[in-house]
Amino acid sequence: MREAIVPGRTFRADYYGMPVDPGTDGGTLHLSTLDADGMAVALTTTINTSFGSRVTVPGWGLVLNNEMDDFVARPGVPNAYGLVGSEANAVAPGARPLSSMSPTVLLSPDRKQRIVVGASGGPFIITSTLQVILNIVDFGHDPSEAVAAPRFHHQWQPESLFLDQGFTADTVRALESYGHEVREMEFFSAVQVIHQTGADTMLGASDPRKGGWPAGLR
Repeated sequence: MREAIVPGRTFRADYYGMPVDPGTDGGTLHLSTLDADGMAVALTTTINTSFGSRVTVPGWGLVLNNEMDDFVARPGVPNAYGLVGSEANAVAPGARPLSSMSPTVLLSPDRKQRIVVGASGGPFIITSTLQVILNIVDFGHDPSEAVAAPRFHHQWQPESLFLDQGFTADTVRALESYGHEVREMEFFSAVQVIHQTGADTMLGASDPRKGGWPAGLR
């Protein structure tokens, strides 16, 4: 990539041989990890919107977040993600802002199976994480199928049902017949999941929407 740089001129990203699509995420990352002893960690971290607060730590280059946007500055006024909140989520001493982060670890009743899951993608995190869990637990999908399946999202305001790419025209018409205002869009949420199905079997998947891939070490 360094050899492809031409001083005084820039090119489109594909000229430089990008290994993966960098995606359009605004700054949230989720990691799902699981070791041979069944110790599990689901971690979601964020700077919130693109470049966070646009303030960096001098000498370190670390970008500080603008997570204050998760509070309600003005009740009834949408935030950066179009979410409308009330005074219950107002800025106050000692208060924590409402967050969509949903790092999750599930254990089966016999404690032999584990699902470690979470997502990035602002308000889409909650619905994306839940739908992947349902795909695995209720519909028997393996993690790759569960993550790649098209998803839907509704957040009360705006009054629209967002549909990921991949739903059939019949499904769209059926939802519209129920009174939904359907908006089709390419989802930017990305789910990372591991499903331990037995003592020696772990299946992992990284959301293809952001060009990721799972990794395992022995």
